[in-house]
Amino acid sequence: MMVYNLSYGLADFEYVISSMAFIFLIIVPILTMRSLAEEKRQKTDQLLYSLPLSMTQIVLGKYLAMLIVFMLPMLIVCFYPVLLAQFGSVPFQTSIGAIIAFLFLGAALIAIGMFISSLTESQAVAAGVCFLVMLLNYYLADLSSYLASTALASFITLTVVALLLALLTKHMTKNSLAAAGVMLVLEAGLLLLFTLDQSIFEGLVPAIVQQLSLFERFYAFIDGVFDITSLVYFVSVSAVFVFLSIQAMEKKRWSA
Repeated sequence: MMVYNLSYGLADFEYVISSMAFIFLIIVPILTMRSLAEEKRQKTDQLLYSLPLSMTQIVLGKYLAMLIVFMLPMLIVCFYPVLLAQFGSVPFQTSIGAIIAFLFLGAALIAIGMFISSLTESQAVAAGVCFLVMLLNYYLADLSSYLASTALASFITLTVVALLLALLTKHMTKNSLAAAGVMLVLEAGLLLLFTLDQSIFEGLVPAIVQQLSLFERFYAFIDGVFDITSLVYFVSVSAVFVFLSIQAMEKKRWSA
């Protein structure tokens, strides 16, 4: 705010919110690294399993606690446009839209960080992997321009993604048959589409990668576009990774 609003004299508070987005690369790993990994390291997760609560309630409780820690400072930030309005005209619609998008973006990234924490017993590993994932997502839209856009390249890339999903399924379920089934279904679908119409795959992977970028969808709000579909995407990502965190803890319960 000192740079954009006070030094430059700009009334657009959304630029301040935009410049703050990089802070997620730091706060999300720090905030989430202990959430579930520390429970595993200290073996206190056994106490969680003995509580008269479902694992869904426990994980949701941890997730909501981290959301509150994240949102409390944002309550102070919400007063900044009001203060600036005392000295000039502030576009409140765009500023409020940017703050709302920032909150939803944070909720999605925290859910991802919590899932990463559920996969390891080491805080350091959880923080390091989370930082790399945040960094990758931060530059995902830029990296998409370097990806090959030919149909064959897209097919090969999606095949690799299918393999990674199969490996994740095996890790989560400890069931090789289920992992093989996932790989078979996904690869069969890709082969069918590639055989019927190769043009579908032309430029498909770069387009998918750009659409997957959480930060790129956030920047649309900075430009003054209140995109409901992006908010739905943030909520969907949050729900998926909270669900995966629950399943990761449930798997530990039954494998213990």
